[in-house]
Amino acid sequence: MAERFSSPFDIETPPGAEGWQDLYTYSLPFSEDRREFEDSVFWFQDSVHWGEPLTPWDATWYEYAIASLSQYNTRHYLIPPALGIDYRVLNGYAYLTPIPVLDGAEIEARVPQFMERAGFYFENWDDLYDKWLVKIKALIAEMEAISFEPLPEKEDMSVITEGHGSGSGLTIQESYRNLLNLGLKLWQHHFEFLNLGYAAYLDFFGFCKEAFPNIPDLAIAKMVAGVEVDLFKPDDELKKLAQAAIDLGLTSTFDGSDSATVLAALDGSGAGQEWVAMLEEAKQPWFNFSAGGGFYHTDQVWIENLDIPFGFITSYVEQLQKGKDLSRPTEALIIERDRVVDEYAELLGSDEDREAFQGKLGLARVVFPYVENHNFYVEHWAHSVVFRKMRELGSVFVKEGFFTDDNDIFYLKRDEVNEAIWDMYSAWAVGTESRGPAYWPPEVARRKGIVDVLREWSAPPALGEPPEVVTEPFTIMLWGITSDSIKMWLGSDGSEGSGDLSGFAASPGVVEGIARVLSSADEIGDIQEGEILVAPITAPSWAPVFSKIQAIVTDIGGMMSHAAIVCREYGVPAVTGTAYGTQNINTGQKIRVDGSAGTVTIL
Repeated sequence: MAERFSSPFDIETPPGAEGWQDLYTYSLPFSEDRREFEDSVFWFQDSVHWGEPLTPWDATWYEYAIASLSQYNTRHYLIPPALGIDYRVLNGYAYLTPIPVLDGAEIEARVPQFMERAGFYFENWDDLYDKWLVKIKALIAEMEAISFEPLPEKEDMSVITEGHGSGSGLTIQESYRNLLNLGLKLWQHHFEFLNLGYAAYLDFFGFCKEAFPNIPDLAIAKMVAGVEVDLFKPDDELKKLAQAAIDLGLTSTFDGSDSATVLAALDGSGAGQEWVAMLEEAKQPWFNFSAGGGFYHTDQVWIENLDIPFGFITSYVEQLQKGKDLSRPTEALIIERDRVVDEYAELLGSDEDREAFQGKLGLARVVFPYVENHNFYVEHWAHSVVFRKMRELGSVFVKEGFFTDDNDIFYLKRDEVNEAIWDMYSAWAVGTESRGPAYWPPEVARRKGIVDVLREWSAPPALGEPPEVVTEPFTIMLWGITSDSIKMWLGSDGSEGSGDLSGFAASPGVVEGIARVLSSADEIGDIQEGEILVAPITAPSWAPVFSKIQAIVTDIGGMMSHAAIVCREYGVPAVTGTAYGTQNINTGQKIRVDGSAGTVTIL
């Protein structure tokens, strides 16, 4: 077994990607001036959220997200054993390292402060969460209200008669800066509750591990299963639309044609128009749902690409016609949940312990829905709005000759967009030519070439010096990075041919079937009935295929990753955090997935 992972300073730049560091803010890449620190700690590649190389503007979400997460750990709630999570980019890929509090006296001093601050939220959770929903929807509405228009040949006469004292050049600059500020505010809102949600679950988890030393992690997860969350609403709307197509006698229309063809056919009948009215009602907000994780401008969004949800609806229509029950096994999950709780509660030796057990469990259940709900409002709905607004601005630049495509704007760093707007504005104000049309097209082409090269590079799952112990709650619960998983990575070279893989027992059940290995959401249409899905990670928007597959295997993700939670709620066996599943398993191989033991066997 290796003693440590490769140093980030020993990783070479792929040929053709020289200068990739210039695509990001100066603080993001590993750097010689920080080498002593960066080479001495453990870094893991966050393929849960950023499994592909980041384009310059998409790196904005990476920086906003991790800085906001860290701020709440370190400055808001004072999580006793953990500071924030530091973040870097290597060859375009995102790497993270949790920063622990190493001084025992400091940990002890933070405990009462954490109890006071977190306690206020725990005691007022429902009220504060209701207010959070109001805040987040109002923020998204603010984003929607932003618009980007080309600079006019001349200002409207109303600017004169109403004495505005400013013009369109100021407006377009203010609008972009406002969009950036709202994006950062969005991520500040995101972590208002999320860190506490994980902390409450981790507290319950720790109590169970101490009270029941041999309890499986999966048994603890079962105790908070059977929840109704907004993240499942998009899939629920698809099922309703599929059932409505059957009830209205429209099944022949859903024949696998593209959405435009289906909609044109539906327009010809009263029943079809009734169905379309139901579709329009469902679209806002539930079709603001990304087919990926929502962090990349390239992710396909349902409301912009109706072929994606229409494909799922067509599949649901076929399954319903065959008599398949598409409902989630919530009742069975609750029965199993209560059975597990009762059995473990009986093992406790005192009323005091039973009261503590029920109190911690109750809190975990109260806060748990937010762990999933935020994902729809932030990563999916809000991000899709921001990406649309950025394309609006991109189209303004296309008109002025800065770009050839709306999406070229994502190959500029967020502050470079400010500079490009200034260039465009300044030339407009003076009445001369901008530099942008000569400067940006070749530069964007160069950056696209670098990102294309980086996309073909295989990012190592970890770098640097393994930690003695992992204490940061996100790292454990979401990414599945524990002392055991680190040892597993060190003990495996990721080479193909191994017959067994191990990971987290994320969702119970044992099945055997044919593997379907996917690298991205674009390949979802390849999945066949009864296959086992193997992927780096799954997105919540993949839920509509869960009715077709037998099980899921992922490379990364912990017990509380979105993949694990969604699989449990849908009753799909899953093993997450195998590290090398997509490398060791090939499409067409027969495999056995034991979601209760956390093992995968290539048969």
